[in-house]
Amino acid sequence: MKYYIIAGEASGDLHGSNLIKELRKEDPAADVRCWGGDLMEAAGGRVVKHYRDLAFMGFAEVLLNLRTILRNMKFCKEDILAYRPNVVVLVDYPGFNLRIAEWAKEQGFKVVYYISPTVWAWKESRIKTIRRVVDKMLVILPFEAPFYEQRDYKVEYVGHPLVQVVNEFLATHPTPPVPEKGLVALLPGSRKQEIEKKLPIMLQATKAFPHLQFVVARASSLDDAYYAPFMQGYTNVSSVHNETYALLARASAALVTSGTATLETALFGVPQVVCYKASPITFAIAKRLVNIKYISLVNLIMDKPVVTELIQDDLSVPNLVKELKELTENEERIAQIRGDYDALRHLLQQGGNASAKAAKTIVEFLKASSVQSV
Repeated sequence: MKYYIIAGEASGDLHGSNLIKELRKEDPAADVRCWGGDLMEAAGGRVVKHYRDLAFMGFAEVLLNLRTILRNMKFCKEDILAYRPNVVVLVDYPGFNLRIAEWAKEQGFKVVYYISPTVWAWKESRIKTIRRVVDKMLVILPFEAPFYEQRDYKVEYVGHPLVQVVNEFLATHPTPPVPEKGLVALLPGSRKQEIEKKLPIMLQATKAFPHLQFVVARASSLDDAYYAPFMQGYTNVSSVHNETYALLARASAALVTSGTATLETALFGVPQVVCYKASPITFAIAKRLVNIKYISLVNLIMDKPVVTELIQDDLSVPNLVKELKELTENEERIAQIRGDYDALRHLLQQGGNASAKAAKTIVEFLKASSVQSV
């Protein structure tokens, strides 16, 4: 069967790559054309658009790049029509993917959504659209299934794919029995917009800890030279490229940009401070529209403040220094965070291998649809 998969960012590339691997097990003849990145390509997908050309973050940034986004949308539709897949599989990336879902449904394509848009956080009205245009919704957060069912839409909880990804890494890579005391990971994000807002603040905070070693996880989609001006003059700061998991396996603490990386850091058991800073316009709009208690996945899933979140103006050098001091010196706080991480992992493992379960569901759905159409 032919699968057209659309992922628009680094986390989508990761989850999309594992989905492709599992699809090939379920359907050895699977032909996959996709939007994504290097991981999806390595898994066997033919990447026609790289996510680095798609990552526009925030309301203001989207408006500034509207012409490019519309051009990408036009290309996507034409490419799907030329390829004629058995199913269009959408991975997160809702601003773009929900529009493609509407169009694809109108064209008669089967539509599966893997990793739900965050309708529980904002734009709950999108559920009406999802109910109408998405044939199968596969969710990865435990609270999403009851949320949707309360709104008369049946979805399938497949577990969180990151659990399996981290487990496989730990099983196949030699890691120290205990974290290296004094090694702090800096995860400033994968988009230039977020790196430029957060990395300078993170780096300035390192000056208060000359006895610690800081390592920046560089994004695989950005050239190494991009980071050089930021890091100039910091003697206790180094960096790694495409080795974020190896870094987290060794780190004793981390400063992490909000997003998927906060959950990855938790699954590695690393105490963290969550960092978020957007443009003033984007933040002002988001504050009016978003309806959630927490910004990090760790706190959202556990429904309590497991890790400290420094948001917008609170993300300052003094605040980072204060919180990092807690994570490197306060043993009681460290133990509390790690205990909550264990509970989080247990909760997310209940769905099993998410990528395998999602692939099996998609293939079975297509087979059942083929039988019904005969």
